[in-house]
Amino acid sequence: MNAVDIKLGRLFASGNAVVVACDHGEFDGPIPGMVNLAETVSRISRDVDGVLMSPGMIRHVGSHFAVKGAPLLIGRLNWDTVYCFHWGYNDSPAVEAFSPEEALALGVDLALISLTLKTGSEERDARNVGIFRRMTAECHRLGLPVIGEYFPAHSETISAEEMHQQVKIGCRILAELGADLIKTFHTHAFREVVDGCPVPIFALGAAKLPTPLDALRLAHREVNDGARGVVFGRNALQVPDPPRFQAALLDVVKRGVAPEEALAKHGLG
Repeated sequence: MNAVDIKLGRLFASGNAVVVACDHGEFDGPIPGMVNLAETVSRISRDVDGVLMSPGMIRHVGSHFAVKGAPLLIGRLNWDTVYCFHWGYNDSPAVEAFSPEEALALGVDLALISLTLKTGSEERDARNVGIFRRMTAECHRLGLPVIGEYFPAHSETISAEEMHQQVKIGCRILAELGADLIKTFHTHAFREVVDGCPVPIFALGAAKLPTPLDALRLAHREVNDGARGVVFGRNALQVPDPPRFQAALLDVVKRGVAPEEALAKHGLG
């Protein structure tokens, strides 16, 4: 057993994993629910398994994680224009924003490295793969597990079938390139994605859903379709009572509680 195995064991120590994402400022700047990151992190339950953020923000919120039993810190290491929806970017070139060595020194426990393919340029796709592979190898040398994120270009406008095909192929490519885990979209045939990928997959929450019940139902579907965990950002933080919602989410994802039951149990109705 090595450092990668130990950290992965901690992530899954209590079964399926729940990760709260608050890395949106790296692409969107301050958004509702995540204007002041220290306040945002104070609303994240210490019972969740991990918190995703930019490594550059850890120094502002480190006290939340400097306690026994704190969630693991997941750092986003590369920067890709695919996330800049407000600027209408979709060409999706990626660059290394934080080196694995720098991220480790800043306190990161696991690295997230994104990959976008089918960008419209074979050369750009190849460069993106090269960045992913180089950073993954360096993470593993340093004992950092890698969560590979597959995020298609034009994610808001492509058809459901195109999304599914890209996610199915992209997840397998990430696994072949060395990812230890994968974060990606839930699709209408997600079981095909899971069956074709030899590493655990986390399903994301994506756009903010109308109600907490809608978000809990999404998490329930994702886990039932084979996801080993969820990564929720807006749906876990842009809610009236984030700690209560996260407690309900933990019940749904880890303990198989029905969404309606979890909603009532935690007073979210």
